[in-house]
Amino acid sequence: MDRSTVQQLPETTAIPVEPGRSLVQRTLFAGPASWVSVDLYSKVNAGVARRRRNELRLDAGAIVHTNSYFGRFEASYWQRWTTATTVRVQVTVQGDAEGAVLVRASDIGSHERTVTVAHVEGGGTVTLDAPIDKFLDGGAMWLEFRAVDGTLTFTDVRWTVAEDDTDRPVTEHRPTAIAICTFNRADDCANTVASLAADPQVLEIIDAVYVTDQGTDAVETRELFTETAAKLGDKLHYLRQPNLGGAGGFSRGMFEVTGRESHANILLMDDDVRVEPETVLRLTALANHATSPILVGAQMLYLYNPDYLLVSAERCNIDTLHAGLPADEWCLQDESVIEEVQERRIDAQYNAWWSCLVPAEVVREIGLPMPYFFQWDDIEYGLRARERGFPTVTMPGAAVWHADFYWKDGDDFGHYFSIRNGLITSSLRSGFDIKALSGDLRRRVGHALVGMQYGFAYTTLEAIEAFLEGPDALADGGQAALARIRQERSRFPETVKHGVAEIPNGAPTRRAVGRLKPGKEDQVLAKRVVQQATGRIERGPVVVPYEDSFWWHVSLFDNAYVTDASQTGVRVRRRDPELAKELGKRAVRVFRRFHAEAPAVRDAFRAAQPQLTSRENWARLYGV
Repeated sequence: MDRSTVQQLPETTAIPVEPGRSLVQRTLFAGPASWVSVDLYSKVNAGVARRRRNELRLDAGAIVHTNSYFGRFEASYWQRWTTATTVRVQVTVQGDAEGAVLVRASDIGSHERTVTVAHVEGGGTVTLDAPIDKFLDGGAMWLEFRAVDGTLTFTDVRWTVAEDDTDRPVTEHRPTAIAICTFNRADDCANTVASLAADPQVLEIIDAVYVTDQGTDAVETRELFTETAAKLGDKLHYLRQPNLGGAGGFSRGMFEVTGRESHANILLMDDDVRVEPETVLRLTALANHATSPILVGAQMLYLYNPDYLLVSAERCNIDTLHAGLPADEWCLQDESVIEEVQERRIDAQYNAWWSCLVPAEVVREIGLPMPYFFQWDDIEYGLRARERGFPTVTMPGAAVWHADFYWKDGDDFGHYFSIRNGLITSSLRSGFDIKALSGDLRRRVGHALVGMQYGFAYTTLEAIEAFLEGPDALADGGQAALARIRQERSRFPETVKHGVAEIPNGAPTRRAVGRLKPGKEDQVLAKRVVQQATGRIERGPVVVPYEDSFWWHVSLFDNAYVTDASQTGVRVRRRDPELAKELGKRAVRVFRRFHAEAPAVRDAFRAAQPQLTSRENWARLYGV
């Protein structure tokens, strides 16, 4: 798929809402573009149906339901987090035939039931009320449409709840400001902003769009952005600043929003996502009706496999610096959500900032993000918010399409920031198990050395030493660290991607046989070290597919052409015993220092966090 292609949204109109009620969801029957499967929105049970974005036309005998990813009303999340006790569904019907609209529901065990039915005789408006009960641990509601003896058309389907009477203002008084961070993705960013502006109903609840451009290829030079700017008018704020990474770009939007009392919600959004505008409406609605402030995140669908879900909700292990883990065993992960739906309510630990809404009062209470530049900024912020009583909810049926992580090779400069910032995050939280952290990082370095990823091992050690520098390592927001680590990594040949033509003719392909048994990691690592020291490895060039590039497999060779995750080239790994020995000795020194100095560094970061996350510090970095 050409990601630079402009996403053309179908025309929609703003759906009127009854006084005293808040629009919390629309039922849409098809996606925002032709590359999105219509079955993510609605499914045909019987007969002939024509499904358009905001319109469903049924021939006689046809049945369509919306028990689908975007078609469900996530009742479990509404019962758990909001004051709403009843949801009202209103549908505009055209035609002179008989039919029906049913509200259907499921429970935690995927058992289905009918909640209420409205029989249709000709055109008009159908209204159904359904209690939001019996869903605390799981389950959702959806609609079923039937045409009996003729053609019926259903349009303008809206789900509303009564405006609550809590101290927190409701939707009309709590608009959402979009904060987009971009760096040299001008076409993608222009497309994202245009998609948001293309939906009138969503545009009504957006009172500002902040685009923080940190690149050299300016978004403002794109014709589409100029056209969209005219549509957004004074809602659009285009900001230029030095490259401070994702943390600096997103924090700038938060900085601007919380400096203006009129804003209530800040929706952080990547520049390169494909947007489902309905997601903005659903995130805003849940946040605004929550009994107390919560962070509400969207799920991530794969851009190249648009019906596949990354994971239902995420957690991290800060003692081993592993993030992106399923929040619990009931999560859907790397699965198509056309056939599978998430019935259980799953509690997230944090939500990545491909799309995550943060109420302004949360920012005012806990501060701005850490000046990490890149990696772990969203995780640290979610953990910090949770500790202060502001949990994160990752909402099914609210999603954006983002480039599949599978296509990104982890051996790049981002690994430096991932390790450094992960260590800082771990130090800021309770625990900070130095022994566990050290053990895991030692293994990573060992795996890299036997797998001929010397640049990766070097990057890991550099990141650990950067952490040991303490808060001063974050003084410039990461600009110097980025330039330095990129330059230093270039010394290692295997960090460079080569063209496919460089693969030697006749080099055999070596696939991994079997899998590493749980608990045998250290034993296999020791075995590989001995094998390499005694020369018991395969000589000559071999080809290793990316799917087989496990450290315990690549370490069996002395020259491997490993497919890059992007599938556009190869990384050439060659055994260098002297370099491995040099890096091994350095690792001993680094980990000895880590054990000795980490407790003091932990205390320094905890003491410095209020200053590092302050408006004054970020204003200095922005140059404001």
